[in-house]
Amino acid sequence: MTSLVDRLWYGKGRPLLLLTPLSWLYQAVAEARRRKAVEAHTQKLSVPVVVVGNITAGGTGKSPLTAWLVGAIQAAGWRPVVLSRGYGGNSSDYPLLVTEDTLPSLAGDEPVMLAQATGVPVVVDPDRRRGAAYALDNALGNVLISDDGLQHYRLPRDIELSVFDGSRGVGNGALIPVGPLREPVNRLDTVDFVIVNGATTADDEGRVPPEALSGIKHPQMYAMDLQPTRLVNLKTGETRSPESLHGQKIRSIAGIGNPTRFFDTLKALGAKQIAVPFPDHHRFRPEDLGTESGHLLVMTAKDGVKCRSFAPDNAWVLYVEAKLPRAFSESVLEKLRASSEAPTS
Repeated sequence: MTSLVDRLWYGKGRPLLLLTPLSWLYQAVAEARRRKAVEAHTQKLSVPVVVVGNITAGGTGKSPLTAWLVGAIQAAGWRPVVLSRGYGGNSSDYPLLVTEDTLPSLAGDEPVMLAQATGVPVVVDPDRRRGAAYALDNALGNVLISDDGLQHYRLPRDIELSVFDGSRGVGNGALIPVGPLREPVNRLDTVDFVIVNGATTADDEGRVPPEALSGIKHPQMYAMDLQPTRLVNLKTGETRSPESLHGQKIRSIAGIGNPTRFFDTLKALGAKQIAVPFPDHHRFRPEDLGTESGHLLVMTAKDGVKCRSFAPDNAWVLYVEAKLPRAFSESVLEKLRASSEAPTS
């Protein structure tokens, strides 16, 4: 499925050009929803709101960036709360306060992963404005970070960040279903920061020049790298260095938006892998994990939260962390402080 998407959306040309009328309809509906939401909810919340998202479909690194933001904002003295839609979850009651032990089948895989990675309150609600109200009513924190919320316009926001894959960019530049765009590229004119995951060019301050990524120009564009930090056994909690994978035979699985990035990371570590991609948010079953003799099973943190209860003894999670430049951190914190000082009505 991923290779098909790569060919249709991120390859040369626009093989789905005949579907252009559907792209026009998609854009009209999305723009109408945006106008309606913005007109209905113009009042700021009593705390700053930071929205992390993208204008392309598929994985770009939003969740690692969200986890990084939590740490940076927390280190500056704030008490962040993460808001999430909880895609793939099936709770009968919202808002849902997620802990490290919440079942992914209830909350979704990304919220549980973020709760484990950050230790801060994570609130799941398909209506993120309602989730924000819950967080404020229960005094859970003093800044809200919405993961994958760029198109959720019912939620007021003070800072917007749009994330891109450095190798994929905007793909063929067309809207869904002809291309990968959720919104036109000119939507970037209204966001505060553009983050390029895996940028090939950046200056000494980590700024990405406009010409470095085709079709994307923004005055506040920064490079982000995802660096492997540790390998953890799902059963025992044993920790190894990522470099221990060098020369190892592994079966690697990934049910994320862009599994190729994960497989490339393992290849760079020197692993001899059998790479098995799954659809994003895939609900894993024991038979999905494979039985290759003499191989380690290596998966993402997002998949690990769903496989923990039935993982075999040879199952390991490769954790990665986002690395961003100091100039970006300083700019975000400066804007955050300014937002907290602004009137709320």
